[in-house]
Amino acid sequence: MGVKKGILVHPDEFTKKQIDRAASLGVDVIGIHPVGGKEAAGSLSALVGLCKTGEFRALVDYAIDVCGLTVEYECHAASYLLDRGLFDAHPEYFRMDENGERTPDVNFCPSSAEALRIVAERAVALAESLYRGSHDFYFWLDDVSGKKCCCEKCRELSHSDQQMIYLKAIGEALGKRFYDARVPYLAYFNTVKLPEKFKPDGRIFLEYAPFEKYVKKHPEMIGREAEMLDPLLDFFGREDAKVLEYWLDNSLFSGWKKPPKPLAVDRGTVAREVAYYKAHGVKNIATFACFLGDDYEALYGEPDIAAFAASEASPSAYEARLRRSDIRPADE
Repeated sequence: MGVKKGILVHPDEFTKKQIDRAASLGVDVIGIHPVGGKEAAGSLSALVGLCKTGEFRALVDYAIDVCGLTVEYECHAASYLLDRGLFDAHPEYFRMDENGERTPDVNFCPSSAEALRIVAERAVALAESLYRGSHDFYFWLDDVSGKKCCCEKCRELSHSDQQMIYLKAIGEALGKRFYDARVPYLAYFNTVKLPEKFKPDGRIFLEYAPFEKYVKKHPEMIGREAEMLDPLLDFFGREDAKVLEYWLDNSLFSGWKKPPKPLAVDRGTVAREVAYYKAHGVKNIATFACFLGDDYEALYGEPDIAAFAASEASPSAYEARLRRSDIRPADE
């Protein structure tokens, strides 16, 4: 069974050199990932502007038409899709926090029909703005742990079910514009738990991003990947499932601060984990590969992204590793 492999880079790292390197190593997909966190709405807006430029479009054309790659856009989009400036006039569009106060900080109220309408409409406009991207639309909720809506209508809905409401709304709207549109359920932070009230439809597929195993502030998640992944695969289906890893994410390993640190890649770990995911029926595997642009190369030379093309290894070895409690980034 073949596996589709992808890397995600920041827009400024999407260069001819990176495209050539990815293609030469057998990578199939380059995902363009604007910076997340508190900067997500602004960085996504900047990417939309970049997509209008001839220089950027020429790079996308080169990746697709010359190198045979698929270009995708993966972004935390909720605060972009619902303008925070609407809060004063329409606080009901926005989430209620645990103290009963409406706040425009992140995400929105999925029980607000008008908020969902605006978000879905903006999702279509965003999809039309992202130059020659695939019709898998990775428009994630905001980059936060927790922060669901706690209003009277939402409080009994889990983070996962609130995400499902959002995905069904944008999936339906995108499907009217693009017949083959699909949207990912991002299993990340609180949403690694299964939805309880909503089932996926044909446009929703699993994207599993095991960030928690790399950060010490979520010790309850360390070593539990197999326990979390199998139920998600059973629920959403294995055929279209995608894993989004962090093996080459030098932004994470550099603490999201520049200058970047040198990347130390454990090739054996990458090979074992690729084999493990493949053995569990996952055919689409990607990794963040950020902070590996020209500034990195000027400091340390060519980054070692070849590790992602590593040969397969025994999944049983990886199963054993998952039971340990010391999984950490490669540079720790």
